Amino acid sequence: MRVAIFCVGTRGDVQPFLALGAGLRARGHEVVICAATNFAAMIRDAGLDHAPLTADYDRLMRRAPEMIENGMNVVRGGRIMARYLAEMAAHWPAEGRAAASGADLLIGQGPATVLAGSLSQALGIPVVQAQLQPMTPCRDIPPMVLPPLPVRLPGAVNRGLYHALRWFMWSLVCGPVNRHLRAPLGLADYAWQGPQHDAPRAHRRTLYAYSPAILPRSRDWTDDIAVTGYWFHDRARTWTPPEPLVRFLEAGPKPIYIGFGSMFARDAEPLAAAVIASVRQAGQRAVIARGWGGIAVDEGRDDPLIHVIGEAPHDWLLPRMAAAVHHGGAGTTAAAIRAGIPSLILPFITEQAFWSVQLERAGVAVLRIARKAVTPDRLAQGYRHLLAPAIAARARALGERIAAEDGVGTAIAQLEAWGLLRAPVRQPVSAAMIAD
Repeated sequence: MRVAIFCVGTRGDVQPFLALGAGLRARGHEVVICAATNFAAMIRDAGLDHAPLTADYDRLMRRAPEMIENGMNVVRGGRIMARYLAEMAAHWPAEGRAAASGADLLIGQGPATVLAGSLSQALGIPVVQAQLQPMTPCRDIPPMVLPPLPVRLPGAVNRGLYHALRWFMWSLVCGPVNRHLRAPLGLADYAWQGPQHDAPRAHRRTLYAYSPAILPRSRDWTDDIAVTGYWFHDRARTWTPPEPLVRFLEAGPKPIYIGFGSMFARDAEPLAAAVIASVRQAGQRAVIARGWGGIAVDEGRDDPLIHVIGEAPHDWLLPRMAAAVHHGGAGTTAAAIRAGIPSLILPFITEQAFWSVQLERAGVAVLRIARKAVTPDRLAQGYRHLLAPAIAARARALGERIAAEDGVGTAIAQLEAWGLLRAPVRQPVSAAMIAD
């Protein structure tokens, strides 16, 4: 069978779908991932086909840094995102049709969920949502797009907030979606309540690619929703670390990792200055990743406490760290948990704060620091808490649980149980197959 996967977002949003795609390929299926062209090489290196989609988040964040600056404000952030979605969606009908040609199953993630759902209706192909964070209304999980609250809300309030926020977000994007996506595909406008309101039950099937050990499945959800465990795309077996990094790691005790992934920020230089000052103040060895622009590191290269890198596979690097200081993106968070190391999270957007709360409740993260409240003193204090024996022991134990999960295999088994996949080749999906 042929599976078309539609992804929109940063590298951390796309990379789990390389793992899913590799698992599907190991079962004998053909896979195409429709994503931004800046991910084409990464997708092809995983042995999967790539189809272009106008959705370059790297370019978008550099062009519109206010999207990240307002990432903790659902109203302002939503309005900014809606403006740029209109530009991207104008290209999606043609790109989507091309990617879906010959497909037997469509999978949609993030903003591309509405593209996959519309293509399913237009072409008569089954569709599944696959998300990295919970989005289905329920009573026992708070909406991840809201900033963390100091108290747990009553279940009915949680559910009501989900529906209110879903309606609000839809009100921002309904015009571009109906005009630029639905109409060119020959489809009627979505109802004012949004795509989920009148979607057939088959369109509500959802895979959540996070671990139930971190966030248990809601008791409110039906059998159309599965929490599978994380989808890890490992690169350690094919990656050769640069010699300077190896020498730094061998020169002393395990350092901490500091990096903010694909985030782009106007305050990258002050943040870098605070990070470097905190490392020196604490006398703490650190590997600092520059990423896309969340931290601008120019100094510190000659400091024996600091080693600066561009990027390195998390599955290689993080097991060699004592702890991780990061933005709380789904991919980095999952990698830190599996590596068995505690986290200190500086969230840029609301979903990252959501994951920080889950790790804090699990006892494997110290209390998050708002990015605009970062000081060398607060960071240095955070490092001391991160390296305490008790939190390190809890992180190791949780890492062992996560490493024992088979998120990709569980997801594929669920697709088969739903009758959406036939497996031409019956064989276990191993980590080695996915890494290859």
